[in-house]
Amino acid sequence: MNLGKSDLEHTPNAQRTLLVWDAIDSPPEGDWFTVLWSSFEDGDSTNSLSIPKLVEEHADELRARYLAWLYELGETHIQGRRIVDHLELRPGFSYWWMTLLAEKCNFAKSPHIDDAIKFLAFKSWAAEQSTDCVALVTSKEPLAECIRSWCTNAGISFEWQRLPPKSEPVSWLKRVYQFLPHALQAFVWLILYMIKRWPLKGVGLREWRQSEGRITFVSYMFNLIPDAVKNGQFKSRYWAHLPDELLREGCKENWLHLYVNDPLLHPNARKAANIIRMFNANGQGAQVHVTLDAFLSWRVAFKALREWLQVRRIIMQFQNIPITDGNAVINLWPLFKDDWSRSFDGREALSIILDVHLYESALKELPKQRIGVYLLENQGWEFALINAWRSAGHKHLIGVAHSTVRFWDLRYFFDPRSYVPTGNNDLPLPDMVATNGTVMMEAYVGGGYPVSKLVEVEALRYLHLVETGFVKDTSPDIRKPLISILVVGDFLSRNTQLQMHLLERAAGALPENMRIIVKPHPGCPISSEDYPNLRMEISAAAIADLLRSADIVYSSNTTSASVDAYCAGVPVICALDPATLNLSPLRGRLGAFFASTPEELASMLIFAAGAPSFAGRHQDFFALNQKLPRWKALLLENNVPVDG
Repeated sequence: MNLGKSDLEHTPNAQRTLLVWDAIDSPPEGDWFTVLWSSFEDGDSTNSLSIPKLVEEHADELRARYLAWLYELGETHIQGRRIVDHLELRPGFSYWWMTLLAEKCNFAKSPHIDDAIKFLAFKSWAAEQSTDCVALVTSKEPLAECIRSWCTNAGISFEWQRLPPKSEPVSWLKRVYQFLPHALQAFVWLILYMIKRWPLKGVGLREWRQSEGRITFVSYMFNLIPDAVKNGQFKSRYWAHLPDELLREGCKENWLHLYVNDPLLHPNARKAANIIRMFNANGQGAQVHVTLDAFLSWRVAFKALREWLQVRRIIMQFQNIPITDGNAVINLWPLFKDDWSRSFDGREALSIILDVHLYESALKELPKQRIGVYLLENQGWEFALINAWRSAGHKHLIGVAHSTVRFWDLRYFFDPRSYVPTGNNDLPLPDMVATNGTVMMEAYVGGGYPVSKLVEVEALRYLHLVETGFVKDTSPDIRKPLISILVVGDFLSRNTQLQMHLLERAAGALPENMRIIVKPHPGCPISSEDYPNLRMEISAAAIADLLRSADIVYSSNTTSASVDAYCAGVPVICALDPATLNLSPLRGRLGAFFASTPEELASMLIFAAGAPSFAGRHQDFFALNQKLPRWKALLLENNVPVDG
């Protein structure tokens, strides 16, 4: 069907027709009311509505509704038992908490969550309208199924113009893999994983078993400082100088690393294994390093495979579960059926169950620990860690929310009922969550997290903000010979591409005296060849150094690096993607700018070049003290309250 103005003009009572427009180009004009699904520009607000704007106007209510819906999904009774109980993996520990649905990673793993929340906003608004027909223009079949179902229940006619699906170029080998059933993908993934990670097997295991350290850190083998690694020294930007401070206090440490491919430092597992050996040699027993993959074996893989098959058999009885929103049936299932399938059939499911067995192996091999500390993002592996840590008899466990907690990063939020212990397959929580300042503390408290489980410590990743001379104390001037724009890349290629293409289209309207310096994310390189119409320099320098000479920072909508600039007193402009929720850590902050069109971006860059800088804003965000008194009190003085 080719839906255009002529089609709608022949619809009875065209003025009572809603045109739901989810396309890049502008919608046709007519007598209908236009609902813009992925645009902030609602033009004539009497005849159009921006769903992204509506979501922001009712953000608190919509986030709470979605979290409540998800909680009630897990509580759904089937054959007299809750889903969360059917999925009990270990006594008191449910697989439910490790599924993609419970993880709620709406910016990377489950982007359709954004459409679910937009749909909740649309449904509430549309229920108050007098509507005879909904005409939808989109490439998203799941969204079309959701709106079609709602229209059927409401007695409203429905038309759908199917746009060509959006696709990214992929290799033929990857296309073949994606064509395979999820279960077969999982088998292929396991074999390739074992082959690629096998060089890490057993590396550091002897030191781990014999460790005298009683504090264990679980962290990504990523974001390491290159110069230190070359000398065999462990230095991580996640942890700043905390490890060195603990060693100076005579505190020995254990480090359990999650191997992540780093193109510069360890592009493969063999090189990562050599780095672990160097770390242990230089640590001389005071610092012990091992990766989770050191505990790999075919026996562990077989146990994980067998348990994965058991979970798949259990879930077969849940194929037609009811999806409800309060008392009114709302069909969100089309948006989540793929997540559901991948959570139990796909490689994601096998991967997380393999993690369960690896953590159990690693923590059983480790002498009893006084304190454990891990990077907290509420990913599935973290709940596997929590259960394995307690099952092995170790003591206090602290989750460190190391960066920022953004309003729409749903991984950090659960329905408040999830925090109420029942003693039966409860949400696994660490003994404490270490927050890095006022803003994060307020975010957790506002989300209903138990206050007794929160403690404030220094923001390790942002200690550079208190270095002498870091905060800019001069105002940029458009008359300067050169205005420096620092472009901070994102770790997701899709976000980076949107950000860079927007800048490329805006470049023609910028003054000649604007110099563009691009700082790519380590996990997402940027090439000048990909953006031929953009005069730019690419830098690998530390962001703290680049900010000293930056007049403006231009970032994606998700990166926390924008906070570095904001706290340093540099004007920040974020590329706003109307297809997604506003995941910026600067959302709602005075002095942060958001652009969704090339025209907006060009005008904001010109304005920001002449705007006064901000100062002293790091105190609003973070607890900062180079001597780390709060961290020392928490880890060395054992100030970790534990339930029971």
